[in-house]
Amino acid sequence: MYKLGIDLGGTKTEAILLDESLDVLERKRILTPQNDYQEILDSISSLVLDLSSNVSDFSLGICTPGTISKQTGLIKNSNTQCLIGKSLKEDLENKLEKKISMENDANCFTMAEATMGSAMEFSLVFGVIMGTGVGGGIVIDKKLHLGRSNIAGEWGHHTLHRDGNPCYCGKMGCVETYISGPSLEKRWTEMTRKSQTLPEIISDIDNDIGQRWKDEFIENFGYGLANVIDILDPDAIVLGGGLSNIDFLYTDGIESVYSKVFSDMVDTPILKNKLGDSAGVFGACML
Repeated sequence: MYKLGIDLGGTKTEAILLDESLDVLERKRILTPQNDYQEILDSISSLVLDLSSNVSDFSLGICTPGTISKQTGLIKNSNTQCLIGKSLKEDLENKLEKKISMENDANCFTMAEATMGSAMEFSLVFGVIMGTGVGGGIVIDKKLHLGRSNIAGEWGHHTLHRDGNPCYCGKMGCVETYISGPSLEKRWTEMTRKSQTLPEIISDIDNDIGQRWKDEFIENFGYGLANVIDILDPDAIVLGGGLSNIDFLYTDGIESVYSKVFSDMVDTPILKNKLGDSAGVFGACML
């Protein structure tokens, strides 16, 4: 059976069609309609019809920002706000007259890296998204582990510092408020009074303030992932999102994680992703 995947992103939507050998037959990217739910439905439907026009039988998976509530079936926790409270899966199934598998971006990323990417050789894989937000997913023996409430892997909302930074979720001190891209840029501005993007900051840390900023980042990264290892003890961790391109996470960052794990021996591989920003669409295919 052919596999068709859609990655609905905040700015772009990507579609890909794989054959039975998982070779790419066709792919297409378009801009995601902004703040218009109906246009998003129409654009996804158009992509599906376009890529499936020459195949008779295919499975369809969709990677979304946000999660489907088990209680209501509606999208929750999405940074594409026009999706919140909408029955995206049901609406698309009705529109396309086809069953759909749908998961959030962190789960699709983890599924892709565990089945086709850098963690193919491992059984229990924890996938990390570090970008605008911080998320995660769990794959066990090539199958997603979603949990009772569909929130398995959400390490970005573990409490890192009690009474710490306020988070949009309503809690204080969440991991996401310390090691997401926007939070790191905000902290840099507090320390230097300069407003810079994360790539600019990384190239500008060869000084005392820069070293303090980096040390804080590494310390928070270490505690965050050490907590995950203490609870889950995965065979491998794969980093994704824009921050996964920061080289020192694979040296100083790994040392920080290992030093905080509750074990006299820790050698959990912490890997860079293989599939880049196409992991989501490949993961959607593999659902």
